[in-house]
Amino acid sequence: MTRPSAGPVPDSRGTNAYHADPAFAALLSVYLPPDLHPVLEPQLARMGALVGDRLEQLALAADRNPPVLVLRDRTGTPVQRIDKHPAYEALERHAFGEFGLAAMSHRGGVFGQAEPLPPVAKYALVYLFVQAEFGLCCPLSMTDSLTRTLRRFGSEDLIARYLDRLTSQDMDRLFQGAMFMTEQAAGSDVGAVETVARPQDGGWRLYGDKWFCSNPDAALAMVLARPEGAESGTRGLSLFLLPRHLPDGRLNHYRIIRLKDKLGTRSMASGEIVLDGAEAYLVGAAGQGFKQMTDMINMSRLANGVRSAGLMRRAVGEALHISRHRRAFGARLIDMPLMRRQLAKMLLAAEQGRSMVFHTARVLEAADRGDADMARVLRILTPLVKFRACRDARRVTGDAMEVRGGCGYIEEWSDARVLRDAHLGSIWEGTSNIVALDVLRAARREGAFDALAAHLRTCLAEVEAPLAEQLGATLDRVAALLRAVSGQDGPAETAEARRAASAAYHIASAVFLAWEGARLAGSHAAIATDRQRLAGLVLTEKLGPRDPLAPAEPEPDWLPDLLARAGRDTEPPQTATE
Repeated sequence: MTRPSAGPVPDSRGTNAYHADPAFAALLSVYLPPDLHPVLEPQLARMGALVGDRLEQLALAADRNPPVLVLRDRTGTPVQRIDKHPAYEALERHAFGEFGLAAMSHRGGVFGQAEPLPPVAKYALVYLFVQAEFGLCCPLSMTDSLTRTLRRFGSEDLIARYLDRLTSQDMDRLFQGAMFMTEQAAGSDVGAVETVARPQDGGWRLYGDKWFCSNPDAALAMVLARPEGAESGTRGLSLFLLPRHLPDGRLNHYRIIRLKDKLGTRSMASGEIVLDGAEAYLVGAAGQGFKQMTDMINMSRLANGVRSAGLMRRAVGEALHISRHRRAFGARLIDMPLMRRQLAKMLLAAEQGRSMVFHTARVLEAADRGDADMARVLRILTPLVKFRACRDARRVTGDAMEVRGGCGYIEEWSDARVLRDAHLGSIWEGTSNIVALDVLRAARREGAFDALAAHLRTCLAEVEAPLAEQLGATLDRVAALLRAVSGQDGPAETAEARRAASAAYHIASAVFLAWEGARLAGSHAAIATDRQRLAGLVLTEKLGPRDPLAPAEPEPDWLPDLLARAGRDTEPPQTATE
């Protein structure tokens, strides 16, 4: 039996990541349909056991053994093959195969369910999975997002040809997905894309360089290119589906030039690609590529937020475990007020992120059912999550490394790997400045913040006074700031975009925390109270005025109990196996 240890260096290996997080189970009773909860509960427990042991060991091995690009075989024949470590391939079998994480949103059959599962089911499992392994989550997200984009905009012929393999749980049949968008001159400025699409032999051929392509040997990739003669800027772009192999089995006409030597996500290959007449299929109408790719990017942004929230939860869980089992100066770390204050700050950011991503998943489901108001809410929630949760993950994972001390800096533990991986979130799918400006754009052009504010007021109707009044008054002030900064009440002040986006994120997360507390009051009273107290902390710590020179307020008497409920040590009946 594998058990968490309480030795000189506390080791949480063997802890079931799901059972150790009682608030997560409670929250899923809010976000999951009642009939689905008993279906997903055993899968979450199974994933939690794997995360606490087997997947963690695989992730450490895959990080130490990054993929290798093989350009030619020993006879000199071009092969363009990426060799992946067996540990990474085992992670793929768990994620794509055993749990069907890329398939469950698009077809029935996963976990014996006749219909596709709602977004929150997928994100709940990914939230756990990423606590062990981040790198593979990029191919998972891109496969899932590519499939969604193909289903929404692709022709019936393309859907019929590829959907079954994109959603297969058979690793020998599975087609993984990617998106090739970034170029040296076109990173965040997508309108500067220089890749050219030329009509040829009744189809399309792509020419150009793509500078940063994760999962570059994927069977299918979505590519932005500009048809010859199309106008400049984003309005001239079209979206193409690029197969890795041609119908006769030959490699398509593009080359992987090299793999990137990255700070994080080292287990997963990212490379540079030269398109030299690669055959591709137009997806949807010409000139609509940016609009179509935006949907894929928004799903990737939400997935990024889920991963960042999961990394924060991993970091907080580790910090709580260490602080309970490590002693210094004759006392447990968690009994020291300064450590409790540090843990509370980490926990607050992690719980904000969790509430934001799961509420956004709820909004996504409503938007996909055709709710136009929720579509506008989704339009602003996705960049908000991408902007703030991903940045918070960098700080929280760094603080958790510090709690472990010198051992946290050693690569045989996962603290350093988790910290390295956390930095990707605020770069991938738009840097923080770009995403903050996108928040303003959504507010100004699409009325998205007005829709969000209306939704938040609907949530507040379930929250009791005086917290509801405090949140409502702060929401009014945030709305005024957004109107001013976005230019709705005059010239835009885009230099304040980050401050405005942070304010919008904080008030939304506070309302969602309070709403969750209201929903849990009848079934999980202690956790419900914790959610309301966390909402109050957002108001005082993130949105309220503070004098940096004033004496600190005394520690709330409820803080030790809140930290005690934030995570617990578990002893699973047996070590999870592959």
